Amino acid sequence: MLYKEEHLQYKRHLALENIGVEGQNKLKASKVLVVGAGGLGCPILQYLTAAGVGTIGVIDHDSVDQTNLQRQVLYGYNDIGKFKVSCAISKLEQLNKFVKFKSYIERLSKSNAIKLFKQYDIIVDGTDNFNTRYLVNDAAVLAEKPVVFGSIFKFEGQVTVYNYKNGPTYRCLFPKASEDSLNCEEAGVLGVLPGIVGLLQSNEVIKMICEIGEVLSGKLLVFNALSMSQNMLTYEKTVHSHVTYIADVEEDYNVNTSMKSLTFSEYLKHKDNLFVLDVRTEKEHNMFHLSHDYHIPLKELSQRYFEIDTKKSILVYCQSGKRSTQAIEILKSLKIKNKLYNLKDGLQQPI
Repeated sequence: MLYKEEHLQYKRHLALENIGVEGQNKLKASKVLVVGAGGLGCPILQYLTAAGVGTIGVIDHDSVDQTNLQRQVLYGYNDIGKFKVSCAISKLEQLNKFVKFKSYIERLSKSNAIKLFKQYDIIVDGTDNFNTRYLVNDAAVLAEKPVVFGSIFKFEGQVTVYNYKNGPTYRCLFPKASEDSLNCEEAGVLGVLPGIVGLLQSNEVIKMICEIGEVLSGKLLVFNALSMSQNMLTYEKTVHSHVTYIADVEEDYNVNTSMKSLTFSEYLKHKDNLFVLDVRTEKEHNMFHLSHDYHIPLKELSQRYFEIDTKKSILVYCQSGKRSTQAIEILKSLKIKNKLYNLKDGLQQPI
């Protein structure tokens, strides 16, 4: 039941015949988990909070940095260096005192995803990397939860809903990750775009909860901010929707297994005899990196490889082992004569 003050706060919703008191009570009783409190997560969280979703969970392990302020509108200069989840919730509580928030300052992983998803009615994917998108999909299928998906790239955004009432999933649309795909940090993104896409995702959540309108299940909405064009693509459920376990995304990449690799333990044993090269982005490097390494982002390697002036064997690493594999192929093509090793499974491996 709605409190008297809630009738005032949600007056415009209550006036809508398709929502009314019944729909608002459905919103109040619902539980939604937002994965990622970044560019997409900010507008999603703001509008779901304003709409009166009863319980909102937020999972993100990242902290605010200055580059976020161009598009992540929940944060300001005073938030730099603080956890996004904590900053976001402290501001959202000022927007709607009737909403309960649950914070998870941690990385979504194979070990926690299914258990976490089962506590919520709807999952909203606000992430920007392929590893997590496939993780969200697989865990949602196993937990039998629908997912509202959004993505942004330069000037274009996409929105769809998958695993809704046993409908198509993310793997039906994208069976395998593309090796050439970049996230928005590497490719850039128009600052207003995540706001637009995040609002569209929020709209899908509200429609699903209130059981109104037509949900974007099996439909991919593609929006272009430069032309203001919108295209609707349809896709069907396929055999790829069948998920029996949460797969490692790297399984889809067909990584060259003949490449020489070192485990983290082997790296520690031989690190004095290695030149260690980090090919991740600057942001990733600044957050955490191995001691005494040298940093050249993958996309700059072919132009800056001459900076690797060493007689030692070279150990290349990234977050998962994928980009470091690509980096080694680049170095081989440039006729680097040093012995080349890949840090097996990157920084995600058990240490």
